[in-house]
Amino acid sequence: MKNKILITGYFFFLLSYTLSAQEKKVPEKEIISDEVLVDSVQVASKPIDPLSPAKAAFYSAILPGLGQAYNKKYWKIPLVYGAIGTGVYFYINNTQEYNRYRDAYKSRLAGFETDEFYFDAQGNKLTSPRVTTEGLQRGQKFYRRNRELSLLVLIGMYALNIIDANVDAHLLQFNVDENLSLNPHYELNNIDARGNLGLSLNFKF
Repeated sequence: MKNKILITGYFFFLLSYTLSAQEKKVPEKEIISDEVLVDSVQVASKPIDPLSPAKAAFYSAILPGLGQAYNKKYWKIPLVYGAIGTGVYFYINNTQEYNRYRDAYKSRLAGFETDEFYFDAQGNKLTSPRVTTEGLQRGQKFYRRNRELSLLVLIGMYALNIIDANVDAHLLQFNVDENLSLNPHYELNNIDARGNLGLSLNFKF
């Protein structure tokens, strides 16, 4: 009788210990790793000023090279003034030559022989002019055409200076970070508590 009581007590002790151990044991699937979850790589970028390109273009329109200085592209300022200065030089030179031929032609039409082409380099009067009347007409057409071309080049250089400042301001705000579009990420599966590695490709318009 005593042995039966001891065996029964020992059996209940083992049963209660087993149930207690099972309660304390956590299923493997529910164990959550302490690893840091990284969903995506976030990189801090400089704030974008949408008015910056317009400001750069406006400054270059007011004063050539000022937009380049606003963009901190100081090395471009000599190029801007060199290009515009070349256009100004040829425009002024062709205008002066055109005026010379035009004034001499008007003097010929008025019947005078006192224009500069009637004299040599020493100021002596020539029997026949160095440039004929027809030559004066051709000279006027030639230098007028060159003056117009010089003006177009000058306007083109001025416009290019504005466009360059505007485009530079746009490019300076363009995010070229390596993590911009292709991001590795690690996430934890909520179903089986396993880690998943992945790669995300993002496009933003």
